Amino acid sequence: MKIYKQIVLTVGACVWAVASHAALFEDDEARKAILDLRQRVEAGRLETEQRLVNVARQSEEENASLRRSLLDLQNLIEGLRTEMAKIRGQNEQLARDVAEVQRIQKDTAQSLEDRLRKFEPTKVTLEGKEFTAEPAEIRDFEAALAVFRRSEFAAAQNVFAEFVKRYPKSGYLPSALFWLGNAQYATGNYKDAITNFRALLLQAPDHFRAPEAVLSIANCQIELKDLKGARKTLEELIKAYPQSEAAGPAKDRLARMK
Repeated sequence: MKIYKQIVLTVGACVWAVASHAALFEDDEARKAILDLRQRVEAGRLETEQRLVNVARQSEEENASLRRSLLDLQNLIEGLRTEMAKIRGQNEQLARDVAEVQRIQKDTAQSLEDRLRKFEPTKVTLEGKEFTAEPAEIRDFEAALAVFRRSEFAAAQNVFAEFVKRYPKSGYLPSALFWLGNAQYATGNYKDAITNFRALLLQAPDHFRAPEAVLSIANCQIELKDLKGARKTLEELIKAYPQSEAAGPAKDRLARMK
């Protein structure tokens, strides 16, 4: 019995020793596993932190690059705005220059046209007759008529005689002969006046001044004491131009001469 108890105790001690050794073995494994786990966790954390640092650094670099790109873009936009403003200013100046050139061209063309017009024949209507006259012709006739209207009859005689000589085919010629004859009549040059009045009638018997020219011939004849010739001229006037204003005075003078 005692031996049995001793055996039991010995076996129990062995079992306990074995159990204690197993427990001790299990604790070491657990600690080792925990340490491994902690190491893996720590390594993961460090790796994650490094990744985060790398991502942050990359993000910062990308942000810096983006900011530089935005700054470059802003500078480019500002440069383009400046260039556009410059171009707009140049376009406005060019438009003003073009407008000025067009104005100068227009003024030049108008000036040239005016100058050419001074040398081009012009249509003239005078005393019921329409004809074409050179600018110099118009100027000389109007100048001569102005002298007559100032009652400068001697001078008018000269300028109208010069006009008739210079422009023998002028449309102004009948009127020039009429005023020349009147200037000569006013200065007492009756014979030459008759010559010019008859030249008017020969050239343009249907002229507006023709009846007055016939009456003026009669007046010159009266001044020259050629009453017979004056009477004949007055009769011819009444017969040729019965409806004219000159026919009335012609009838009165005929009545006084009988």
